Amino acid sequence: MSNLEKKIAANIESYLKEHENKQLLRFITCGSVDDGKSTLIGRLLHDAKMIFEDQLAAIKQESKKDGSTEGEFDLALLVDGLQSEREQGITIDVAYRYFTTDKRKFIIADTPGHEQYTRNMATGASTADLAIILIDARHGIATQTKRHSYITKLLGIKHIIVAINKMDLVDFSQERYAEISRDYLAFAKELKMTEDITLIPLSALNGDNVVNLSEQSPWYKGETLMHLLETITIDQDRDLEHFRMPVQYVNRPNLDFRGFCGNIASGIIKVGDSITVLPSGKTSSVKEIVTYDGSLEYAYAQQAITLTLDDEIDISRGDIIVKSDDQPELATTLDVDIVWMHEEALVRGKQYIIKRASTQTLASVESFYYKTDVNTLEQTSTNVLNLNEIAHVKLNLEQSIAFDSYSENKIMGSFIIIDRITNNTVGAGMIRNRSHNQSQKVTEYSEFEIEMNALVRKHFPHWESNIIS
Repeated sequence: MSNLEKKIAANIESYLKEHENKQLLRFITCGSVDDGKSTLIGRLLHDAKMIFEDQLAAIKQESKKDGSTEGEFDLALLVDGLQSEREQGITIDVAYRYFTTDKRKFIIADTPGHEQYTRNMATGASTADLAIILIDARHGIATQTKRHSYITKLLGIKHIIVAINKMDLVDFSQERYAEISRDYLAFAKELKMTEDITLIPLSALNGDNVVNLSEQSPWYKGETLMHLLETITIDQDRDLEHFRMPVQYVNRPNLDFRGFCGNIASGIIKVGDSITVLPSGKTSSVKEIVTYDGSLEYAYAQQAITLTLDDEIDISRGDIIVKSDDQPELATTLDVDIVWMHEEALVRGKQYIIKRASTQTLASVESFYYKTDVNTLEQTSTNVLNLNEIAHVKLNLEQSIAFDSYSENKIMGSFIIIDRITNNTVGAGMIRNRSHNQSQKVTEYSEFEIEMNALVRKHFPHWESNIIS
């Protein structure tokens, strides 16, 4: 019986409470096709004792038909669930898997290596705290390695583990490991990557340096992959300085209570703090912070809360609540990076719905600055953006939105692009900054503009949604 099973058997309530308070780490595996991404995840799940006996029996049976290794069973089949993935031996869709250890909870996204699935890889990376980039020790840095490194940088992943896999096929050569390490660090410097980068030699198939240090690489003085995943510090990645809370819902159960619900995107809020509502610019102060477990004196990033205020001011879904002495900028024109995810190309002038947190508005691309070739990283001019392509563009919005740059705040700086006709999500974007000084602080709005905005929202509560539709 494993330690986990013993804990559950001894006191299930104690285990659940302990489990609830564990820190969650989200990470992705990426790299070139056949570098061993799915096998690595299978090895982590297997060695962490997170595979049920019936699952293991089914995988052993499937391995006889679809397995790509000579072992008792193919670990990759734990993740490659689509029939087409098993037939081709590749990852197509983003596969999410969950496991836990004594120290942390984990959500893994196994992302595709093929260029044609760049959109899938970007989707998996958008919520990740860490990326494991696999490199086949026999082949070294590949085109997909560079592409995925670029996307992880673009999407703001701050921690990178470069797993030099299949070291067993090069006899755990220290020279080969050192050569690939030098090549990758040189490329990272060229890409101006400032992320925390750790390199590790391993064999996902045999488990070398995955959970336990391998006797095959006595020259390696670092930690195992599992140890790095359990101990890497991600607390400082959260922005606790700038308070931002997109309003998701106005809670009015009776005449005596009116609260504004949302998840805190960043920062800390305390009872008594002065707040400003964007884009209207109305101000008040926090009367109470309400949660399911009771009222709090303060709350911080990633908590779901309901705020009540000292004043009856107009606040609706899509507004942003911030501290009055620390406001983001407002803009109608933004410089953004876009990952296009639809067969029909993005063109200049066509209107789309932009959804950022709970805020929606219409927008169109005014101009393309350049398109980046995800294979060569070359920047070229363009007038359209096709499926799986990435470009830096100037975006015009029909109304001002409050924003932070994506590098500072992922929630306030990211958005999805929705087709107005089909309502399908067709792209994703990251805000860099405002364009041509189109942005201004809320305090620069005139009293007339603020009052008119409040009147329209009061008497025409569905005005924004009608415009969008």
